[in-house]
Amino acid sequence: MTAVNLAWAVNPTLPIVLPLLAAFLLQPLARVSEPLARILGPVVLVACGWLIYQLWLAHGGEPVAVAIGSFAAPLGIVLYVDRIALLFAIAVPTFALLFWPWSVSGERAARESALLLLLVASVTGLALSGDIFNIYVFYELAAVASFGLVTVHATGRAYVATIRYLLQSAFGSLLALVGIAILYTKTGTLNLAQLSQVAPTTLHDAMGLASFALMLVGFGVKGELFPVNTWVPEVYATAPARVSALLAGLVSKLAVLVVVRLLVLVFQQPEAAQLLLVLGVLGMISGELSAWRAKDYPRMLAFSSIGQLGMVFIAFSISGPIGVLAGLAVALHHLVVKSGFFALAHRWGGSLEALAGLGRRSPLAGAVYVLFALSLIGVPPLPGFWTKLIVLVGLAQQGPLELAAMGAILVVTAIEANYLFRLAVILYRKDDEDTATPPGGTPVPARPRGFAPLPGTGVVAPLLALALLAATVAIVPVTEGLRAVARQTVDAAAYVATVFPSARRPLARKE
Repeated sequence: MTAVNLAWAVNPTLPIVLPLLAAFLLQPLARVSEPLARILGPVVLVACGWLIYQLWLAHGGEPVAVAIGSFAAPLGIVLYVDRIALLFAIAVPTFALLFWPWSVSGERAARESALLLLLVASVTGLALSGDIFNIYVFYELAAVASFGLVTVHATGRAYVATIRYLLQSAFGSLLALVGIAILYTKTGTLNLAQLSQVAPTTLHDAMGLASFALMLVGFGVKGELFPVNTWVPEVYATAPARVSALLAGLVSKLAVLVVVRLLVLVFQQPEAAQLLLVLGVLGMISGELSAWRAKDYPRMLAFSSIGQLGMVFIAFSISGPIGVLAGLAVALHHLVVKSGFFALAHRWGGSLEALAGLGRRSPLAGAVYVLFALSLIGVPPLPGFWTKLIVLVGLAQQGPLELAAMGAILVVTAIEANYLFRLAVILYRKDDEDTATPPGGTPVPARPRGFAPLPGTGVVAPLLALALLAATVAIVPVTEGLRAVARQTVDAAAYVATVFPSARRPLARKE
């Protein structure tokens, strides 16, 4: 667990630099050769996935700290590579490939691909960064890419939704920046390892808690945290379904990872975890109730995502390794299931009633929806059951506030089951308009309003369904793997020793 010499190690900057460089080269390349431009992005993403896998093989999951430019921490930029960082980092190119704009062509394809590569670079940087300054830079870069991706349809509704998203994101960035300023004023550093050393003597007070609250709300905008999640329904309802899948499934998890790093390494006081718990409960309840009232498919998914992210925050608020285990389990399950739901939204749009009979006309899509719904509700033996069980067990070991959160989870699970099963009934309902007879012709299936299949998108949801079934079969090794990740994540002493091998005692408090 020491700093790594870049001369022989796989360079962890490459999965950040390569997509960033490709994003800037893609549009000029498209003017020279469109076929080359179309394959550049996927090739870079495959290379990034291979590099991250090589990082895992090179170090066997043991944490390593890399000082960029040979400037040692805390003066230089530090990348910290451990199991949780690699887990989320490998998910970035994987899901970017799944939701790559294969069906788009022309100038829009180059623009959307460049923005997606920019998003990949920034969220990978979020996963690997070892100091708050770089986390903030990558967070802002991810915001810029997100704004562009939401407006690729260039419609009035998309522009309005993006402006609202931009304003709320800017407000969150300001709050996060104020929290970071307080942190730096009190400690004189933004390196996470050094902050972990000085936190017990400088940050476990009211000002430290205020700093955490500001950064929690600021970074929580991307994590769909209550109350800074009002942008979600409008954006997810107007953006392309593949963009919504990436924002809800992937980007939100990287924002949560930032909060987890702060909670585990810096703000270990109980009040910080309780604040996270309360905001998580409020987000879960408000999101699920709004999803229950939703009348169209994209908005139902958007509100449901808010509710599920609330449960992720609740899980990570539990102290100790079981909290990180519970949070990881819920977050990864949501990543697969919610991405699968949004993959179906490529083909399913409009109001819920307009989807009547689609399960009959597309049996595979209907079966995939039912599988995702059953797992999200928590029907055994699907992974959703085990993730909720871990959360409930963790909460049961805590205090009265956590017991109240347990009750809230059980109530919203019933609400969740109601609206998901309601849509399942609609999908398999025999509708009077299932067939239509044109003048002088034979009956043909009538597609409901909003049904517009796109080439190359129908395979994503079945692939994610297969991944869910594979996790069901391998639930024991998957759980044990996540348990090992959780134990490593909560080991703050090992984090400090990895970044500062010669560290012997906490730094003195800055006056």
